[in-house]
Amino acid sequence: DQEWLKTLKKDPELFQNVSEGLRRLYRTKLFPLEDTYRFHDFHSPALEDADFDNKPMVLLVGQYSTGKTTFIRHLMEQDFPGMRIGPEPTTDSFIAVMHGEQDGVIPGNALVVDPKKPFRKLNAFGNAFLNRFMCAQLPNPVLESISIIDTPGILSGEKQRISRGYDFAAVLEWFAERVDRIILLFDAHKLDISDEFSEVIRALKNHEDKMRVVLNKADQISTQQLMRVYGALMWSLGKIINTPEVVRVYIGSFWAQPLLVPDNRKLFEAEEQDLFLDIQSLPRNAALRKLNDLIKRARLAKVHAYIISSLKKEMPSVFGKDSKKKELINNLGEIYQRIEKEHQISPGDFPNISKMQEILNGQDFSKFASLKPKLLEQVEDMLAHDIARLMALVRQEEAAMPSQSVHGGAFEGAMSGPFGHGYGEGASEGIDELEWVVGRDKPSYDEIFYTLGPINGKVSGAAAKKEMLKSKLPNTVLGKIWKLADVDRDGYLDDEEFALANHLIKVKLEGHELPAELPNHLVPPSKRDLVVEESRKKMQDGSSE
Repeated sequence: DQEWLKTLKKDPELFQNVSEGLRRLYRTKLFPLEDTYRFHDFHSPALEDADFDNKPMVLLVGQYSTGKTTFIRHLMEQDFPGMRIGPEPTTDSFIAVMHGEQDGVIPGNALVVDPKKPFRKLNAFGNAFLNRFMCAQLPNPVLESISIIDTPGILSGEKQRISRGYDFAAVLEWFAERVDRIILLFDAHKLDISDEFSEVIRALKNHEDKMRVVLNKADQISTQQLMRVYGALMWSLGKIINTPEVVRVYIGSFWAQPLLVPDNRKLFEAEEQDLFLDIQSLPRNAALRKLNDLIKRARLAKVHAYIISSLKKEMPSVFGKDSKKKELINNLGEIYQRIEKEHQISPGDFPNISKMQEILNGQDFSKFASLKPKLLEQVEDMLAHDIARLMALVRQEEAAMPSQSVHGGAFEGAMSGPFGHGYGEGASEGIDELEWVVGRDKPSYDEIFYTLGPINGKVSGAAAKKEMLKSKLPNTVLGKIWKLADVDRDGYLDDEEFALANHLIKVKLEGHELPAELPNHLVPPSKRDLVVEESRKKMQDGSSE
């Protein structure tokens, strides 16, 4: 131990990137302290390489039928293996939705032995949990940047009394420590926060900075009702989340169906845009979040070392060990106060006293380690010097990344044409002579087109938007339709492009999925040469690379 401490003193850490730096600091400076004072038995399992390397994760939590699975589907615009949607509790498993080259499901028992996945320590929750845990893999552009964790619907009323067979709140707490964003979903129709949901929100305590709230299905009620529901939600949350800051609540209807009550459309657009920007910022902020979590962990590990070594110091060497142990557990509050004064530690850094007392009951105090100042010095040195160096590297990595680095799915529609945020005025292979299927309905679309006052044969984005909004489809969907219809990317629609946009709206309203790219038979006849030319350029660029 002495030798490696000396070598670390001599050589200041040099890191290639933030992930590698965090991993090395944890292994060389924080882990020895955790291991000595059995931190992992009391608080959180040891971190592994995958915890430092994994993509940002979003954890979805909510009562059943609040639209968690539909929300994931809406973001990705694609079904995922194992998904089930319905009015009753359908998701009874934890599903990690992650990127993979092929569609498939990995069951929990196989998942916790994979060193490349950050789930190995979930093994501790046993078979009852692992049978209710899986990973759904699929090739989706959204999942190239983030992973999403779908959770079982939280039960209400009588149903919540049925035991799940594993500690549901503890599993959520495990995920909360490791994810980058926690989204609590509420249904605008039913705001009763059940006992189980209250317990879950309390388990997420200390992670309020990661928490966002979504009031879903808000298009199904009037503006007046919505104001009342929002007020009731804030009041209920205020009683459970004991923080002076108000949690950010996003109001909207997060699925690709027409709005039932379109009165609040502009509000929903702005709220969805804000939520999407928040999610899109996660990859850029992931390194800072991991650094922040390591600092939090180091502070707790220091306090834990002081508590354990104090208990060890108080224990008699031979007789009366059991009675002394009971006395120390009962007087844990006084021990906390003594340590707080002696080492100038903030009361907020101490672990929950009742939870600590419960775990201490099953421990052998005589096996606890006494205070080892050098181990604590290593962690102090890490917090005082190494973290500052890593912080500079975090800023460099952030500056090199785009501010919005999640693409595809609904994010694409949210940014396209006049349906994108803050919009002002303003490919296929060689195509044969195919019949243009839109042509059949074009005369009826032309009648509308000429009422919009086209200039030089084209209507502006603003004029087209006004007409397309009559479909009541969400902006993410209409944005995608615009992207497909504005074939020449000039920000205007001619009569053929306008007819194509209306055709795609009709396709969506009939319940079909929109294509990712415009297929040959939908490309307007006047744009076919342009599409062929673009396709040829892409092929040339690809071959030159």
